[in-house]
Amino acid sequence: MLAALLCWLDARSQQALLRLRLEDLDPTRCTEASAREMRSALDWFGLDWDDEFLQSESLESHRSALDTLARQGVLYPCSCSRREIERMGVPAADGGWRYPGTCRNRELPQEGWREVAGVIRLRLEPGRVEPHDEGALDLGQDPAAAMGDPVLRRRDGAIAYHLACVVDDGTQGVTRVIRGRDLATSTAIQVVLQRLLDLPTPAYRHHLLLLERRGAKLAKLHGAVGWRELEAHYAPEKLCGMLAMIAGLRSDPEPVRPSDLLRDFHWSRVGTEDRPLHWTGRELVLETGGAG
Repeated sequence: MLAALLCWLDARSQQALLRLRLEDLDPTRCTEASAREMRSALDWFGLDWDDEFLQSESLESHRSALDTLARQGVLYPCSCSRREIERMGVPAADGGWRYPGTCRNRELPQEGWREVAGVIRLRLEPGRVEPHDEGALDLGQDPAAAMGDPVLRRRDGAIAYHLACVVDDGTQGVTRVIRGRDLATSTAIQVVLQRLLDLPTPAYRHHLLLLERRGAKLAKLHGAVGWRELEAHYAPEKLCGMLAMIAGLRSDPEPVRPSDLLRDFHWSRVGTEDRPLHWTGRELVLETGGAG
């Protein structure tokens, strides 16, 4: 909810159009029910948006982008499993495992990428990319060395995150991307894709994260609480006040609505230190100390 609040404040403070993009390309994780829950959570919290976009409705644009990349000769099929890549043990900049390039000398079949049954990767050229972050976060990276060749189409046929978001940002005219800094290491690859597809690069700003006690990003895997449980224990104004304090927008957790924060909102007031939180089963507790 913190990411949604900061994105909303950024857009509304600049009278910019705010789009809700439902990234529903993974049929096993993204359902109509989960989309309804997301809309309900944002509405309960007091956030609105100007229009809505289902990523699955852009599949033809994603496939057209793969056609463009195939003509440039930068796509190749990959048969390596995640377990094999992990076993090779080459660390990546995002904390995962870098693809070591086992299959990068392979070529697409003569019939084209649509005839590939498995993974399709982008063959990256070596070289440093220097994206700009409005918050002065260093996004510079040689993505080939730091991350390895990214997957653009998954084994199950779904378009992967990097390609989908780059194409959708371009076709929707997105000019600003506000997101958590856990995604900062993906920016250089996305800029490479933008250049290959002749798409504009939006302005980027990566903000602080909420962490679990051991320092990892707070997520359901680490016991992050869902909004329905929060709703049972918090009024939206109370939760908003606490998040505003955590972000540095308020000195106390007094209840507020997102609209109450607009008048004094400026990124210079938003903290840069990640903040650890703990859910007791009844309330959120801000841990002492922090990370990063």
